[in-house]
Amino acid sequence: MRGLEFPIIGTKIPHVTKKFDLTSPKGRKEYFKAKSGEEIRSLKKYLKKSNFIAYLIGKKNSGKGTYAKLFIEIFGEENVTHLSVGDLVREYGANWDRFSKSKSLVKLKSLYRGYVSFDEAIKQLLSRSTKSLLPTEFILALLKLRIGELKGKSIFVDGLPRELDQVSYSLFFRDLAGYTEAPDFFVLIDIPEAVIDERIKYRVVCPLCNTSRNKKLLITSKVGYDSKRREFYLSCDNPSCNSARMEKKEGDELGIEPIRPRLIKDEEILKSVFSLHGIGRILLRNHVPKGLAKKYFDDYELTPEYVLKWDNSRKRVKVIEKPWTVVDDEGKESFSLMAPVVFISLLKQLAEVLNI
Repeated sequence: MRGLEFPIIGTKIPHVTKKFDLTSPKGRKEYFKAKSGEEIRSLKKYLKKSNFIAYLIGKKNSGKGTYAKLFIEIFGEENVTHLSVGDLVREYGANWDRFSKSKSLVKLKSLYRGYVSFDEAIKQLLSRSTKSLLPTEFILALLKLRIGELKGKSIFVDGLPRELDQVSYSLFFRDLAGYTEAPDFFVLIDIPEAVIDERIKYRVVCPLCNTSRNKKLLITSKVGYDSKRREFYLSCDNPSCNSARMEKKEGDELGIEPIRPRLIKDEEILKSVFSLHGIGRILLRNHVPKGLAKKYFDDYELTPEYVLKWDNSRKRVKVIEKPWTVVDDEGKESFSLMAPVVFISLLKQLAEVLNI
C-alpha cells in the first residue's frame, strides 16, 4: 500500500519440504500444523478460557471473509465467529416483520442512542434507497444485540469501521459491548489494487450454490470450451450442482473501476487505523517482491496463474500453471500469496498480540 510499510513474514522452513495442497481442507490442516503448529496449540488453549474481538480492515475484495473462515476452519464455530456488518444489516432488514414481534425489539431499542429517532432509523433500515446511510449508532446497537447472543465467542468483525468517523466508535466498542476483559485489535490487510482488479475481472459464480471461482486464479477441476461463444468456462465442483456452468456477474469485466471511490475510502481508513496508538495491530501482506519470494516462501505458496488453451487435436482444454506476477501499488513487480500463506502470518502475530 502506498505510504505504509507492511512486514514480510516468511513461512519457509528448511526441514519442511513437502508440497501441501492449499486448496483442500485436509491439505490446509497438514500445512498449518507443519508451518504454525505451536501457535495453533497455544491459541486452542487460549480459546478454551478467553476470547477476543478483531476488526478486519481492508479494501473491498481483500479477503477479509476468507481469513475469518480459515480461522473457523481450524478452531471451530463453537469458539469463534465471523460477524459481517453488511450481512447483519441485510438479515435484520429482510426479517424485520418477524423480528419486530419478538422481545428482541425492546432490547434493541434500549441499546440505541443516536441523533435520529429510533423509528427513523428503522425506516432507513427498511428503505431500499442507497442515498441515505444507516446511522452508525443504530449499527452499533444491532452489533451489541447480536454479540449478546454469541455467549462469549471470539469475533472477527468485518465492516466496521466503514467510514472515517466510525474509527473512534470501534476503539471503544469492546467496552460498550461488555467485552471488558477480552483484548481487541485491528487486522489490517495490504493488497495491491492489481490483485483486486483481476479477482473481479475473471470471477465466475455458480448459479445454483453461489460458489465463486476465478478463470485465471482459482479454477475448478472441470474446465470446458464453448466453441460458439469462443470462450473457456468452469463447471461447479459441488456434486449437488451437476456440473452447472459458472457465469460472470454483470459488470465484473470492468474490474475495480466501478468501486474505485470505495477503494479510496478504504485506503483512507487503513491509513487512519495504521497511525493509532494503544491498540494492537496485525499487519497482513498479500504479496512479496519478486526478488525476495524464494527467500521467504516455497513455490507452491505463490498464487498460480492458469493459462487455458484449446488443444484442437485432442479436443480438450490444456491448462498451463505458472506463478502469477503483479505490479503492486508502489510499482514493484511482485508475486501474490495464497490465502493460507497470509493466514500463517495472522496466526503468528495473533499469538504475540495475545501474549501467549
